[in-house]
Amino acid sequence: MTKRAYFGTDGIRGEANRHPMTAEVALRVGMAAGKVFMSQDERRHLVVIGKDTRLSGYMIEPALVAGFASVGMDVRLLGPIPTPGVAMMTRSMRADLGVMISASHNTYSDNGIKLFGPDGFKLSDARELEIEALMDEGLQERLAAPDALGRVARVDDAQARYVEIAKATFPRRLSLSGLRIVIDCANGAAYKVAPTALYELGAEVMRLGVEPNGFNINSECGSTHPEAMAKMVKEYRADIGIALDGDADRLVICDENGRVVDGDQIMALIAAHWAQRDRLTGGGVVATVMSNLGLERFLGGKGLKLERTAVGDRAVMMRMREGGFNLGGEQSGHVILSDFSTTGDGLLAALQVLAVLKEADKPMSALARQFEPVPQLLENVRFGGGKPLESENVKGAIALAEQRLNGSGRLLVRASGTEPLIRIMAEGDDEKLIFEIVHELAGVVRQAAA
Repeated sequence: MTKRAYFGTDGIRGEANRHPMTAEVALRVGMAAGKVFMSQDERRHLVVIGKDTRLSGYMIEPALVAGFASVGMDVRLLGPIPTPGVAMMTRSMRADLGVMISASHNTYSDNGIKLFGPDGFKLSDARELEIEALMDEGLQERLAAPDALGRVARVDDAQARYVEIAKATFPRRLSLSGLRIVIDCANGAAYKVAPTALYELGAEVMRLGVEPNGFNINSECGSTHPEAMAKMVKEYRADIGIALDGDADRLVICDENGRVVDGDQIMALIAAHWAQRDRLTGGGVVATVMSNLGLERFLGGKGLKLERTAVGDRAVMMRMREGGFNLGGEQSGHVILSDFSTTGDGLLAALQVLAVLKEADKPMSALARQFEPVPQLLENVRFGGGKPLESENVKGAIALAEQRLNGSGRLLVRASGTEPLIRIMAEGDDEKLIFEIVHELAGVVRQAAA
């Protein structure tokens, strides 16, 4: 595969004001992506841009705007809105391109740029490479004439439009009245829209992480720090807690006792509910290699399959489209409901969980834990260079570990796509064996990496 200069597994990401997350790179992205997505016909071309609440968004956004306008593309600014909201608005407004400025669950010091095509789906590798090729050369060509520069305007009702789209995914026959819900918005992109949608559907809403100041996104709150949500649920005797991440494309939940569950349990709950009502398509669920073996067994017990992909919600979505699946996601909390959205959407997934809660008329504690997770252990080994996984010692140790598991578990050893790390994950019924295998393998990898 061609080495990428800018794009990683989920757009361009890095520390704000350091390469590649600089105003200059953002300008180049706007110019290059604008050229790639502008056909040669006479009509006006349009890009929509959303962002989360990071301070650096005020630097990245105008740089992107300048880039797009300079090649003649009109720009509509959506303001703070979840990543899936940008995907929706790209399609809704018949835009040629959608852009989200966010580093998802990372701290405020990072930022990122994610691109969506006119169909609302994240760009293919080929399209990203096409944009990269233009970013470092030929930017002075095909600049718009002075009278053909792009026009820029704000879309004042973008958040309200997303709220209405989200509410429409909740079953009409149901209401959230009588439910007390804690919603943690991670001081991020959903700080207005998520509480509003829940309130308008009838819930009593307790808000957390809804006071962004440019620095506090994902800070001791949100899906990466669910303890804040769990504590508030117990304090206010809420029925359920929902924690989103900075750009609201993922979630975790907790029951009324503050017990937190991850994306695997959420997918299991929705899959079982949809399968019962003949709403589940594709014959199962698509998830990544990181999803727990317990989920696979749970689905198998219901006559459903779990199809696994590489890590990343883009890989999950690709397989869903190929196989006709309408439910997929990641253990981390990305849940894709393709009947409603083209990418992971924390609020939409939460609304489906709440629909199950209302229909079942049981406490969340009776629903949240659909299966007992198989013991799973992950250890990361940092390396300075070379290819430790090509070492004969490492290959031999992996083969031996798989023999010891003897079909009673899973072993996954892979290089990280974003950091110089080897990730070693094992899971199985024998917790002691899993612990031994991971730590022994980590030792062999460290030696090979030295």
